[in-house]
Amino acid sequence: MSRTWPWAAAAGVVAAGIAVAGGELAAAVLSPSLSPLTAVGSVVVDAVPAPVKDWAIASFGTGDKLALLAGMILIIAAVGAVCGVLETKRPPLGSWVIGAFGAAGVAATLTRAQFSPLALVSPLLAGVLGVMVLRALAVRIRSYGAAPAGETGARRREVLVGVGGGAAVAAVAGGLAGMSRSSQVAVEDLRTGVQLPAPVQPAMEIPAGADLGVSGVDPLITPNTDFYRIDTALRVPLVDPRSWRLRVTGMVEKEIEISYAELLAKPLQESWITLACVSNEVGGSLIGNARWLGWPVRHLLAAAGIQEGADTVLSTSEDGWTATTPLEALTDARDALLAVGMNGEPLPPEHGFPVRLVVPGLYGYVSATKWVTELKVSRFQDEAAYWTNRGWSERGPIKLSSRIDTPSRNAAVPAGMVTVAGVAWAQHTGISAVQVMVDDGGWQDATLAAGISADTWRQYSAQVELSPGEHTITVRAVDANGNLQDETKRPVVPDGATGLHSVTVNAK
Repeated sequence: MSRTWPWAAAAGVVAAGIAVAGGELAAAVLSPSLSPLTAVGSVVVDAVPAPVKDWAIASFGTGDKLALLAGMILIIAAVGAVCGVLETKRPPLGSWVIGAFGAAGVAATLTRAQFSPLALVSPLLAGVLGVMVLRALAVRIRSYGAAPAGETGARRREVLVGVGGGAAVAAVAGGLAGMSRSSQVAVEDLRTGVQLPAPVQPAMEIPAGADLGVSGVDPLITPNTDFYRIDTALRVPLVDPRSWRLRVTGMVEKEIEISYAELLAKPLQESWITLACVSNEVGGSLIGNARWLGWPVRHLLAAAGIQEGADTVLSTSEDGWTATTPLEALTDARDALLAVGMNGEPLPPEHGFPVRLVVPGLYGYVSATKWVTELKVSRFQDEAAYWTNRGWSERGPIKLSSRIDTPSRNAAVPAGMVTVAGVAWAQHTGISAVQVMVDDGGWQDATLAAGISADTWRQYSAQVELSPGEHTITVRAVDANGNLQDETKRPVVPDGATGLHSVTVNAK
């Protein structure tokens, strides 16, 4: 066994690789929105404790999904190596383990909202491929291990050809799966055929002086490609706008269903709205500002007729994710939209194409449902949404906050007058002032850029004098009601972080 176990481990990795690649390739053809890897990954995302999710977002930001998938592949490779050794030494234990993984893929697929009978083919195929390849390679390796001294060279070549050829097949299949029509590619094809109508109510003109033009400060309008993405979808759901429907159900006088074409025919409006993630740490980057095109949700709810006693709307995504939004936030005068466009183009796939919710003043976990398919009017006491089921508060008003973009943390700056600049936000309330402080020298007012609206962030800039040495610069904001930013340091759980952002710099 001493001379065969490395080959056995390699054979297990190859078998696992062929299984995963084959399953993903089949899914790309049969169920573009759901593959064995993403089904199992989604179950893991749903099952892990909320603190682990918070750590992943804090550590990897918008790369959290890539980190999860990379970790899964490493674990699969490690299990495959163990299966190879087991199958070679104690058959058929390795086959049973790989078969169990295939069964787990089937079980995970059955739990997903995007499930279809065709989606079961992929994990079943993956399990069968894995077992077949593992058994075939294990036979060669056992033959090599038992061969007389004079035949070991020939047997080793057979093993090398089998393992090497299998690795090549896995690589080619994996590459084809990646290059094939994935869900995002398919969505892009559908998206390019969408022609958005001109808004009946265009977005207001950006006032002069809204962008201070200070180098290092995030742009006033966040490009779609740079807009943060935090959701639980490991694969972008494939939603055909031609068959998309939004249902309004629950505590309504009459249930309503609206199609994408009907939604586009409504009097759409554009609004500048800044969105923020509740997982945004103080000074974090999980926030962005965009021009959204959509139809006010209040009009759709009014058409359905709200029954007395309702206080929330449970929105559901194509992938099964849910959020409970306070009813008043969807029925008051704010620009809560069924959004179809973002910065002048149809929603990007990763931001909810074809339709999503955008609600000013609320964190995304209670409002920003992407790929939305249902609005259920209900009561908080009767509903439990994805994140509120995991320890987060049921209402998520965005906290008054501010951030220093320049100078950056630990930057070396010239002694003398230094520009401090960044952004501040209090969505749906507005910012009235921003102040900065150097060390403990007292607060000084910054120059506040012109505001687009109460629903968007504002840039600020201040000139501070720094003597040679190390200094700490801190920022705080004041909202339109005169409230000071909360200085108390609190974590993001259960309803958003508080505290003041500061950076330490070295003046020379």
